[in-house]
Amino acid sequence: MTTTTPGAWKLPVLTAILLAEALVMTAIVLWLIVDLVTLTPSSYATAVAITVLAAIGAAFVWAIALMCLRRRARFRGGAVVWQLIQIAVAVGSFQGAFAQPLIGWVILLPSLAALILCFSAPVTRLVTAEQ
Repeated sequence: MTTTTPGAWKLPVLTAILLAEALVMTAIVLWLIVDLVTLTPSSYATAVAITVLAAIGAAFVWAIALMCLRRRARFRGGAVVWQLIQIAVAVGSFQGAFAQPLIGWVILLPSLAALILCFSAPVTRLVTAEQ
């Protein structure tokens, strides 16, 4: 007879959200590289800097997602930081001259879900039980 922890589904869902975010960041980096090679930016230094920062962000999210996949308790701090960064970007997408509310919602909803899951008791229990 096997017993499952109530709420055990929350950790795989959180892992899936983090892996999806890592894949999206990787796609963004690839898109920026293609743009850098095929288009003429007004400032190459700025274009390269943005691409490098996006690559650093992608590496950060991949590290967090893999730590979550391995059930390391330390992933939660990085995950919270990343979700807060995304929430800031989402809020910026809702306002201003170039507002794109749809993009804001697409960024905001998974970020809020991941934040809630990071602090849920079953996730805390599952990752600390492995330590």
